[in-house]
Amino acid sequence: MAGQKMLKFTKVDRDMPEKRVPSLRTSDFDEIYRQYAQVKAAEQSSRCSQCGVPFCQDHCPLHNNIPDWLKLTAEGRLQEAYEVSQATNQFPEICGRICPQDRLCEGSCVIEQSGHGTVTIGSVEKYITDNAWEQGWVQPIKPNVERIESVGIIGAGPAGLAAADVLRRAGVQVVIYDRYDRAGGLLTYGIPGFKLEKNVVERRNELLAKGGVTFCLNTNIGSDMSFAALQAKHDAVLIGTGVYKSRDLSGPGVGLNGIVRAIDYLTASNRQNFGDIVPEIESGDLWAEGKKVVVIGGGDTAMDCVRTAIRQGATSVKCLYRRDKANMPGSQRETANAEEEGVEFVWLSAPIGFHGEDVVTGVHVQQMRLGVPDVTGRQAPEKIAGADYIEEADLVIKALGFEPEELPTLWDMPELEVTRWGTIRADFVTKRTALAGVFAAGDIVRGASLVVWAIADGRDAANSILEDLNSRASVAAE
Repeated sequence: MAGQKMLKFTKVDRDMPEKRVPSLRTSDFDEIYRQYAQVKAAEQSSRCSQCGVPFCQDHCPLHNNIPDWLKLTAEGRLQEAYEVSQATNQFPEICGRICPQDRLCEGSCVIEQSGHGTVTIGSVEKYITDNAWEQGWVQPIKPNVERIESVGIIGAGPAGLAAADVLRRAGVQVVIYDRYDRAGGLLTYGIPGFKLEKNVVERRNELLAKGGVTFCLNTNIGSDMSFAALQAKHDAVLIGTGVYKSRDLSGPGVGLNGIVRAIDYLTASNRQNFGDIVPEIESGDLWAEGKKVVVIGGGDTAMDCVRTAIRQGATSVKCLYRRDKANMPGSQRETANAEEEGVEFVWLSAPIGFHGEDVVTGVHVQQMRLGVPDVTGRQAPEKIAGADYIEEADLVIKALGFEPEELPTLWDMPELEVTRWGTIRADFVTKRTALAGVFAAGDIVRGASLVVWAIADGRDAANSILEDLNSRASVAAE
């Protein structure tokens, strides 16, 4: 019976895909995890307990039907597994690579709570869709009926791309505007290839283009095209710009050369790996080879920076974080990968200034301890009097998170309401803004967050736009 293929977690151990050894993987920007073979994917899927209340599904922002596609994979019904996976997620092979499963689906797996090790959900998710691409099951969108309405989407990141997919399937004409020369947003320029190889993103962009989505790249709303002109051109507008303004530091020496933003550093590295000529790398400003590198921050962006610096040939790479390892916001898996690759973590350490004449030579570090919990529930870091020192550095990378740009000012749209954090004010469910026919989704609404949340928001926004367009069509027909 098919059911006998499942519930094998007591007999089959958890087994992640093979990971390339650090000495090999740090010499390139290729992904570090190998692909499952079909037998191994089926074996690991069979460990699923098929529990009555699937907490893995509940704790996925997309509410992916994880138990069903695990069962289908275990039974060898791979095309059906792909179709179930694709039904709730436009980019399952991307989420399988970069989602922090340890904090989401896998972190909620009930068999882990019983000591058997979680199902390797992310690795199976990646396998299902990579296999579907190989088999030719992934096909461009072909709407049953073409509609005359058009939607303009600002931002070719995960929120905008996910919304475009939903809208095109309904036959809506979709144009995506993006300031960069390649679509994908942070998927393309923010996340390094060792986590997400760029051909994985490019083939999705190409698929959308073949399905009728129009990309207007190198287009900066507010300068190349006004927001008002874009509104006039389309029946609805979706704002999915993400958040790109880097949080900054204060203190002596913050303006020294050699102190750079994480987004600039990662974008330059990704551009080089595309084969672009990058002046900041040619000059050495955004290149770590032969340098003592210090990265400030404890999130996934910081992990991307330290691991990139290792691959660029830094003589040493240290990560300063003001709390301890247990309170680090980044993925535990990525932190472990960084440690394997030679990154040194300096816990309970905060920068209070920088040393150097014209170019940075060191970070003035204040040692910390954890005190009482703050408003987030985490223990707040406190200074230890007299415990400070200078950490030598030739390149300092600030990975302190991102904030929204001042869009109402940049777009000359003061009526576009924002919150006190600068994010666009939009209805939590419908994604509607204060402007008629204008919606917003992803990080520009919720603040810097996960790709999977941006995809979920983009899908929700697209469905709200469709409801709006259908309502208008009904009124017009009366």
